Amino acid sequence: MANNQGRRRRFGSVRQLKSGRWQARYRDPNTGQLRSSEETYATKTDAEVALTLIESDITRGQWSDPDAGKVHFGEYASAWLKDRKLADRSRERHESVIRLHLLPTFGERPLSSITTARVRAWRTACLERTGEPTVVKAYQILRAILNTAVDDELIRRNPCRIKGADRYDVPERPVLTVAEVYAVADAITPRYRLLVLLAAFTGLRFGELASLRRRDVDTDNAALMVRRSQAEMQTGALFDKAPKSDAGVRPVAFPNELLPDVKRCLDAYAGSGRDGHVFLGPQGGRLRRSNFRDDWINARKKAGITADVHFHDLRHTGNTLAASGASLRELMTRMGHSTPRAALIYQHLVNGRDREIADRLGSMIRKERGDADS
Repeated sequence: MANNQGRRRRFGSVRQLKSGRWQARYRDPNTGQLRSSEETYATKTDAEVALTLIESDITRGQWSDPDAGKVHFGEYASAWLKDRKLADRSRERHESVIRLHLLPTFGERPLSSITTARVRAWRTACLERTGEPTVVKAYQILRAILNTAVDDELIRRNPCRIKGADRYDVPERPVLTVAEVYAVADAITPRYRLLVLLAAFTGLRFGELASLRRRDVDTDNAALMVRRSQAEMQTGALFDKAPKSDAGVRPVAFPNELLPDVKRCLDAYAGSGRDGHVFLGPQGGRLRRSNFRDDWINARKKAGITADVHFHDLRHTGNTLAASGASLRELMTRMGHSTPRAALIYQHLVNGRDREIADRLGSMIRKERGDADS
């Protein structure tokens, strides 16, 4: 209970509580109801200064409802994710990051209680128990959620203000030589030989290769048409998805030197019909990373490659090999990166520049394989 020692002001009032401390009171600009400041002050002057600051915020339109920030992070994050437009796989990854890395620390906390110091302490603890890429992703999602909370006027500013926390330096991945690529291709199970060669000499991603159909292979012009990419949910469900951007739909020329391997794969291992998958698993089902991984590791070891080379590193290899003599735009088109390039994809087939890139790769193959055969 408060005593009656209060002085009327033009805006609000201050009063002294039984504890001897002082409290500011004012009308909520949205509802008109009388509000009391959550914080109390040692002196009357301090309370009046606080009241003046509240009045200033209301006048400038910068006042925010103190109760708004009482919404718990977990509740808000759930609503945020539900309202966000995401592809199924991306939604699954976001949900996993929020559940595993954000909710244990922030789930029961009011939004207004999440400070930069708390975010910094959480990040430090995360880095001690998990890899930096995962922590960077979690930080990016946390920042995005709290940015929306700022837009919703639940908090006044985003506490995710740690410089450099939203990115990390990707370690340089190994690049295989043409000889090493063929060493792995020669060592791997025959049904996957072409998979290795196309990854290295077209730069296609695993998902793009796994989703290729017979009708996407043009043996007359030694080219592939990339239309989709296979994705796998945590439940194991497989589905074909559209590329992340229009740049992902593209024709990619491959070296003529691969034509014998392409035709051999289509004859011996591909699914039937125009929509049959070019690459299938060992039992004739869809190709999965899980039923390919052991074959890749065994072939890499058999080929004498001791470095921890991932299958995705073949894309980096292909990018590096193709870069010789190709412009940045031509290379980005080939790799499926987004660029402002109206009709540039099909222009490459017409003017032959992508064919030239593939032919240069072919000359590398001839040189290497010729030396190996002599």
